Amino acid sequence: MERKTWGTASGRQVELFTLDLGQGNRAVLTNFGAALVSLYAVDSRGTAADVVLGYDSLEGYEQCDKYFGVTVGRYANRIGGAQFTLGGKVYKLAANDGQNHLHGGPGGFAKRVWEPEVISTAAGEALKLRYFSPAGEEGYPGNVQVEVVYSSTGTGGLRIDYAATSDEDTVLNLTNHAYFNLAGQGQGLILDHELTLYADFFTPTDAESLPTGEIVSVAGTPFDFRAKAPIGARIDEDCDQLRFGKGYDHNWVVRRTEPGLCLAARVEHAESGRILEVLTTKPGIQFYTGNYLDGVQGKGGAVYERRSGFCLETQYFPNSLRHGHFPSPILRAGERYQHTTIYQFSSK
Repeated sequence: MERKTWGTASGRQVELFTLDLGQGNRAVLTNFGAALVSLYAVDSRGTAADVVLGYDSLEGYEQCDKYFGVTVGRYANRIGGAQFTLGGKVYKLAANDGQNHLHGGPGGFAKRVWEPEVISTAAGEALKLRYFSPAGEEGYPGNVQVEVVYSSTGTGGLRIDYAATSDEDTVLNLTNHAYFNLAGQGQGLILDHELTLYADFFTPTDAESLPTGEIVSVAGTPFDFRAKAPIGARIDEDCDQLRFGKGYDHNWVVRRTEPGLCLAARVEHAESGRILEVLTTKPGIQFYTGNYLDGVQGKGGAVYERRSGFCLETQYFPNSLRHGHFPSPILRAGERYQHTTIYQFSSK
């Protein structure tokens, strides 16, 4: 695995690592925020392009508030009122999204320097990133040891394995926040991409993008992607849910018949022929259409306008502790958190 120094943050060395994914694809990763910086995927003509949004410099990631490609935690997505109750105790968190807590707070995992290690696996070399989150960091209980391992599927895909343990009961919900554009980063909007979501239900939100607690069928709504449809086909329909999110920014309930990895989403881009499939062990997936991108200066001089990238964030449902019928994000003391997400690329 190629590795090189990228700079320093918080007095620690930050590096870039290039991982061969097979089939001509490769990923560029960093130990700052355990982030995916670039992913080069070949199109139907065999030409590779970087299909994730991001920055050329470490400074971009240090200052970024869009979470390009980073590992977010301790809790991905929103926690209402910036607090939760666990074991009868109230834990107060930073309010960094109005009155709510978002993506682990301003000092969450996305802004930390992780300890890198290149390891050998059956699929070849992989990058293991470790971070120790002390009790009380960003208001969360428990000393938590976290590992994220990036490896190749061997067939053009990127596998992400998450693991963690805590010495106290806590909550944990890790995800990767990559923004994709299968035409290539900086190559316009993603509204022509065709999406399939393997989900029969979604969780509606209120005006603060917090789930109401309902689990609603997608049938007859703009949220029905059970059959392939362009992302932009219904994104501006007259619908409270789309107005609340300024487009799609919602959690879908992944359809599954058994535990383990299952296919949650598929995105196709006709012009390039690139295909992205997302597999996960998590119960939910957040589909977000970059509604708050606002002319961000990105890689290679690219300017990221609204809806120029999409996210497919595998997750526990947002604000889960407020809704007892949602899958539980509680990590009990001594138990092991273990989840996997795969971004599989191909072309046709």
